[in-house]
Amino acid sequence: MSNSGEPTIVSRGAFPPTAGPLVDRFDRSKHKLRLSLTDRCNFRCHYCMPEDPEWLPKEALLSFEELERIARLFITRLGIDNIRLTGGEPLMRRGVADLVARLDAQRAEGLERISMTSNGVPLRKHADDLVAAGLDDINISIDSIDPERFRAMTGGGELDAVLGGIRAARDAGLAMKLNAVVIRGDNEEDIVPLTEWAMSEGVSLRFIEFMPLDARGGWQPGRVVPEREIIERLAERHHVEALSRTREPATYYRVDGDYRLGVISTVSNPFCSTCDRVRVTATGEIYPCLFSPVNTDLKTPLRDGASDDDLEHVVRGAVWRKGKGFVESAGYVQRAITMHGLGG
Repeated sequence: MSNSGEPTIVSRGAFPPTAGPLVDRFDRSKHKLRLSLTDRCNFRCHYCMPEDPEWLPKEALLSFEELERIARLFITRLGIDNIRLTGGEPLMRRGVADLVARLDAQRAEGLERISMTSNGVPLRKHADDLVAAGLDDINISIDSIDPERFRAMTGGGELDAVLGGIRAARDAGLAMKLNAVVIRGDNEEDIVPLTEWAMSEGVSLRFIEFMPLDARGGWQPGRVVPEREIIERLAERHHVEALSRTREPATYYRVDGDYRLGVISTVSNPFCSTCDRVRVTATGEIYPCLFSPVNTDLKTPLRDGASDDDLEHVVRGAVWRKGKGFVESAGYVQRAITMHGLGG
């Protein structure tokens, strides 16, 4: 760590390697790919989406065939072994189970895990099909266990519909984590009751600090509930013990001796020095970081007949130019894309 408390990241040479692991210029290797399937969502969470979103036309989105080719490129040539499907709400796109099955067929090439992030509502209809297709696990967003607060944060979403999706995922045998973004003035009073509910249900929960990625310009440092405060609130009613930090984005704690709780503290305790992921949007732009101010177009060469060698060169260059992350920007990044388009 540096004197400022930020992670120390050592830069390497001036040009990306032409073979071997997918790395950036700060010697961070990438093992996880996040593929966004759509910008559409049935919720209107203010920290993710503009008030009046304009959906992308279908022809602007990568086809399943194109997504499959991109995944194969990342797996066979670049060492990616984990793929997470995101959105928007990925299950608002038809035929997602078919895409999961196509990815599942690439396990022999080196893919180890297929994951998804969802708001949970569509799982009542799709959970069994997703498991049959090969989905390993799912992250479900649930920012409040209070119906009224939940409705306010999601722009009218119904908590019971999400709880039904969680039950469907459990019944289908999906490994599951719950994610809750904590925003001061919105839902910090949910920290304890949401944790206690998750403990009673035996499902893993992670709190996420409010990051400057919201689509309506409402982020302020004072609205961030930092990891320290989250743990202090829990410690008023429970025994909380810190666990050793790993390469995962979350810091984990043991609550009351046996429950494992995570906190993703991008703002107060950035994990940028161990970041191992890269993002491709539903329209084929590479964003090597949530806070990347620019992207690299992968769709155009893909549709213009580029070879795998050409596409690999594009990807390696895009990832090589990745910045240090939030430790470098530490505030809003000015760009046209918002979180629902970038992918969670």
